[in-house]
Amino acid sequence: MKSKKGSIIALVCLLLLSAVCMFFANNIQTDGGKVAVSEGTIVTDKGELVYKLYKPDSATTSNKAPGVLLLHGYQNDHETCAAYAIELARRGAVVLALDEYGHGHTTVGLVNRGYVNHKVTVNFGNDSVSDGTFVEIGEGGPVRYKIMMNFSNLSFFDDHYTKDQYGNELTDSSVGGIAAYAYLASLSYVDTSRLAISGHSMGTWASWSVAAAYSGTAIEPKATVLQCGELFRDSAYDSENIHFNNVLLLQAKWDEFSYFRDYAPVVSDELLKTPLRLEFLGVNGNANWNTTYGNFADGSARRIELLYTNHRLTTHNKNGLATAMEWFDNSIDLDSSIAPTNLKAMNKEWLVLLSMLLVLAAMFPLMNILLATPLFASAVVEKPSQDTIVTGKSRFISGLITILLSGLTFPFMTQLGHGLLPLPENIFRMTVGNGFLCWYLTLILIMGITSLISNFKNKKKGIAKEQFNTKAFFLSLLLAVIMALLVYVVNMIYYAIFDLDLRFIWPFFRTYNGERLVQFFVYIPVFALFYLMNNTKIIRNLRTKSTYEEGLGGFLKNWLNNFVLMAGGVLLIVLIEYIPFFSNIGPGADLLFGSTFGGPFMSILILFVPQVLFFSLVCTYCYRKTGKVYTGAILAAILACWIVTGGSSIL
Repeated sequence: MKSKKGSIIALVCLLLLSAVCMFFANNIQTDGGKVAVSEGTIVTDKGELVYKLYKPDSATTSNKAPGVLLLHGYQNDHETCAAYAIELARRGAVVLALDEYGHGHTTVGLVNRGYVNHKVTVNFGNDSVSDGTFVEIGEGGPVRYKIMMNFSNLSFFDDHYTKDQYGNELTDSSVGGIAAYAYLASLSYVDTSRLAISGHSMGTWASWSVAAAYSGTAIEPKATVLQCGELFRDSAYDSENIHFNNVLLLQAKWDEFSYFRDYAPVVSDELLKTPLRLEFLGVNGNANWNTTYGNFADGSARRIELLYTNHRLTTHNKNGLATAMEWFDNSIDLDSSIAPTNLKAMNKEWLVLLSMLLVLAAMFPLMNILLATPLFASAVVEKPSQDTIVTGKSRFISGLITILLSGLTFPFMTQLGHGLLPLPENIFRMTVGNGFLCWYLTLILIMGITSLISNFKNKKKGIAKEQFNTKAFFLSLLLAVIMALLVYVVNMIYYAIFDLDLRFIWPFFRTYNGERLVQFFVYIPVFALFYLMNNTKIIRNLRTKSTYEEGLGGFLKNWLNNFVLMAGGVLLIVLIEYIPFFSNIGPGADLLFGSTFGGPFMSILILFVPQVLFFSLVCTYCYRKTGKVYTGAILAAILACWIVTGGSSIL
């Protein structure tokens, strides 16, 4: 009873502290109540676009404010733009952050971007059919593959690029940005002579597309800020009639995507000597990083700012933010009383991260409370005898094989599933989700084969197979669902009150709309099977004596062992990718496997490794409490599937 009371107190305290963190995070995003933050939808002929609007109190119909459209990157959503939105709104700008096609709560799928059956393997305008850099990819193959191959192909480019012989075409590479920009310009408190755009990664292509669409009009953007953007030659489009005002390019030193470093192995001073970069800057001869060329008055200002960060962290890099704020100030006249280096947005991210961790931690006292009830008491069983622990050479070899198989299959299987695995695309609609699906299915097959071999050997030795406990399984399933529902309900409350969800910069736990909830149920069986088999192999079959040690010390040793086995493979890939990259040689995946296997699933490791760290903690704790892998495995599967299907790209 005393233990249950302590768990109730812990649960209440964790949730209260989480709510306090979210309250202060909201205070930062509203600038202490000076900025009204709201969500809305834009109805188009393709469906509804969802946006988040930041409106300073100073913006009125009699005192119109500058307006900025923010466009996120692939697998992100409008909240990834929060740092720019918060800092711009603090400085008096009205900011509209869009959920682009296929992302967040927007109901228009990514397929509406359009595609053609060819690809370009260099920057546009540097290609040719004769040298093999303009390549036909054929009429067959998954649609998602064609979309990926055309991400850097923009709908304002010449017909040579944007149409093909089969009648396909690039329709809207702004991924909804053109419609969102028009809506922003229509707001009565926005000064249409002071409009600008900024985007990250996929959002930079969208930014180019919006700027091209409104070039020469009464509402043309006065500035475009590209956070990890690709450049193209003037010959790729109608440069006589389309022009771009005051373009700032924020260049990540360690960008995992080859097209954002002009297909060079690394970002070095040599990059500034290429015709592509010199043409962009409008200079002949030598050019320098962090130097403004041209002038703001006629829109010719150009600058490439070198940031010592990687692709995904560019969105919140303080030097990039400060440079962007100064650029916007020079272009659309922000409130100059706030210095460009006076930045508060990152404090909001740390508070939301802490809030998320507190809510996730609240699952554990909730579990203890439930396990103390008569209903869930049967979910707890005795752990297998210590006599069956695998030790010595056998354990080392088994663990090493587990790590190597998961790591070495990661770059290949994820990329195969992402683009080419022949899945029914009207059912399996999550693009990156398909990458993980393929990898998980591969590992499930391998674990299935090794389990059959192990069971055969044990049978010959007379070792009885562990019996499946049906009652414990279904109680564990219910327990895991209740724990996950706690996180979801709290997240819903925060979203309703503060327009914030549980995340850290990138989408982690978003509330569902109908189509995304359906996708959760499509993918969860594979995720659940993978985590059940993976936990059985690692947490049960490869358990150590620390599994039976009581106290914090025993738990930490047990957790570390499980984390190494669960994440060792991806940690190996992290080392392969970044040691040569940081050594100024190039990203390891590009060098060893080709650029096809670099990019999205390499850059996603910065998000995936911390997730596995937490999942290993969940699975370790649950196994120690219940004696079975069921609760931890199912809970980890639910959370992992939620992350993939909640906000990331949907076809």
